[in-house]
Amino acid sequence: MNAAAHRETLLAEVEALAGESLAPLVQSIDENGAYPGAFLRALGAAGGFAAAVDREDGGLGLGLGAQIAVIDAVGATCGATAFLVWAQSAAAGYLRHTGNRALRAGLLPALARGERLGGTGMSNPMKHFAGIEPIRLRATRTPGGYRVDGSLPWVSNIGPGNVFVTAAAVDDGGYAMFVADCDAAGLTLGDCPPFSALEGTRTFNCRFAGVFVPDAAIVARPEEFPAYLQRIRPGFVLGQLGIGFGVAEGCIDVIRESALTHAHVNDWLETQEDELADALARARAEAETLAARAEEGEAVAAEALRLRLDAAELALKAANAAVLHAGAKGFLKRHPAQRRLREAVFVAIVTPAIKHLRKELGLRPREAA
Repeated sequence: MNAAAHRETLLAEVEALAGESLAPLVQSIDENGAYPGAFLRALGAAGGFAAAVDREDGGLGLGLGAQIAVIDAVGATCGATAFLVWAQSAAAGYLRHTGNRALRAGLLPALARGERLGGTGMSNPMKHFAGIEPIRLRATRTPGGYRVDGSLPWVSNIGPGNVFVTAAAVDDGGYAMFVADCDAAGLTLGDCPPFSALEGTRTFNCRFAGVFVPDAAIVARPEEFPAYLQRIRPGFVLGQLGIGFGVAEGCIDVIRESALTHAHVNDWLETQEDELADALARARAEAETLAARAEEGEAVAAEALRLRLDAAELALKAANAAVLHAGAKGFLKRHPAQRRLREAVFVAIVTPAIKHLRKELGLRPREAA
């Protein structure tokens, strides 16, 4: 089977799995904070985290564009779960590019298959490198590894038995990126205050009190870190496009369904299905191009940030339109338009948030408009 056919088969399986196993859970995920663990493991078994992982590491070798499309397909059903798929695939992506071959061989296949679940604790480091906030974790060199102290306010898709990847400032200079084991001594996972959405993402604040991180768990050493960060950053940003695209697709579905009974009056609304669908198609096409270039190691930082900004703004526009098209029904707590509105706001504020993206791009509001 060639790559294109393999990708088509994978996406068809993901869409079927989302329709059969995820769709019935969406209300509980949104209202009760249910965690779709069984779906995530089934998705992993189907290759849903492995699209961009190389075959020699237990992946499918289909590239970053295919992974974005998987996240997109899940997001059309549930934005919160799409975020979890991004977190898992991002963790796999970090290990894909590590020079620690033993770590990559030992953990990456399990993450790619969903046998081990994990997240990404890179929100604070990414904001730190953009000059937005100080780094929250500090690492001190000790025999055989590092001692890490500090706290991260929220890390998702974690819990007992899970792992996540994050970075710390090293006392004697530079930064180290490492795999944190949620069961490690000195690492405490604390509950976060209730969120307005995405409660089912197993998001915790993580407190490190003298946590020992062995050299075997180091993803990038200080001397490797600058080049390594440049290698992984496009995937971190571009992967999130799938969340925004999926949420926008779900909003278009709401608009389309509302038109069955209210097209005669909804036609008077400013934002229509065709406009949103065209914008989404263009953004998806650009994502494919940038993902392919990123896979080749080309510099796509500015373009990736701009497209990520466009995706956030498109999700917001589509979600607002969905509520208006749904009318009074869209004001009901259980209506999909209400969930989509909160999911779209999350796309706009999760790192890199709209304000973060505009800061890095040097775009003031008038320039962005």
